[in-house]
Amino acid sequence: MAAPALTVMTAAEIASAVGGTVSGDPAIRVQAVAALDRATANHLSFFATAKYAEAFAETGAGIVLLTPEFAQAAGRCAARVVVAKPHDAIVSLLPHFYPPVILTAGVHTTAVIGKGTSVAASAQVDAYAVIGDGAIIGERAWIGAHVVIGEGASVGADSRLFAHVTMYPHCSVGDRTVIHSGSRIGSDGFGFIYSDGAHQKIPHVGRCIIGNDVEVGANCTLDRGSIDDTVVGDGTKLDNLVHVAHNVRIGRLCLLMAQVGIAGSARIEDGVILAGQVGISGHLTMGKGARIGAKSGVYNPVAPGDTWSGNPARPHREALRAQAALYKIAGFMKRLERLLAREKE
Repeated sequence: MAAPALTVMTAAEIASAVGGTVSGDPAIRVQAVAALDRATANHLSFFATAKYAEAFAETGAGIVLLTPEFAQAAGRCAARVVVAKPHDAIVSLLPHFYPPVILTAGVHTTAVIGKGTSVAASAQVDAYAVIGDGAIIGERAWIGAHVVIGEGASVGADSRLFAHVTMYPHCSVGDRTVIHSGSRIGSDGFGFIYSDGAHQKIPHVGRCIIGNDVEVGANCTLDRGSIDDTVVGDGTKLDNLVHVAHNVRIGRLCLLMAQVGIAGSARIEDGVILAGQVGISGHLTMGKGARIGAKSGVYNPVAPGDTWSGNPARPHREALRAQAALYKIAGFMKRLERLLAREKE
């Protein structure tokens, strides 16, 4: 894989690229991006919120993207590029400064390729990867070092599996999907029946099917279905350390943040947002566009478009009122203690 060349841009070039205007020296050049507090003269940074005014005043950045509101703010950077949405602008510029590492087609000599496996000529398979019998690797897919892909599994075009990902047999990943290191796709779900004095394992014969344009963070576990399939819809994004149990179906364009856990056979409809450490009980449905606040424990279905929070989770405004009432109890207790003390006198 070839290392990307270092890209240098002037303030004038940056302004042209993002549709902004230059204040200061248009010839100033930068070659990387950094936050205001650590930027130096060769860095591009951005300033879009008043709380960072002090950091902007002290920054050593060569060029700063900022809104018209802050165009005249005190600061010592050599050039300012005024643009309506600095955050969006800097995101659009990142590929200029950090071009993606270029895929190099071919199979490493240490990789193990099973019988009847189809690996596209344009795909890259890195060192010590293991691809099982009958698996299919699509065009321009990138299989990282030590990845294990089970028998009959498939990886779509332009998808990337980073080092140490494991895909169990007969699972599938769609096109343009990214799975980060340490994630396990298609492990058995947690299913047992208590019989004859022991927990007897329920065989899991379903699959785990991941759609197109999905991103799965590091160290996630997505179980295979018991009889049905576990499904993740197109465009959905999973943060690190997310667990999806057997038979769960997640719709399109959902966001699941760090340490979310979804119990078996739950349904997460399109556009749902689950904030960090949310837990969803089994067999529940989170309706289309629902939002669940961080650390919530959800034990009831949530209607489409609703926002819930708390543990046990309830509609967000109701949860806030309940929390406020709880905080008042300490004051009530002090008043009660004073009344009781007077009665004893």
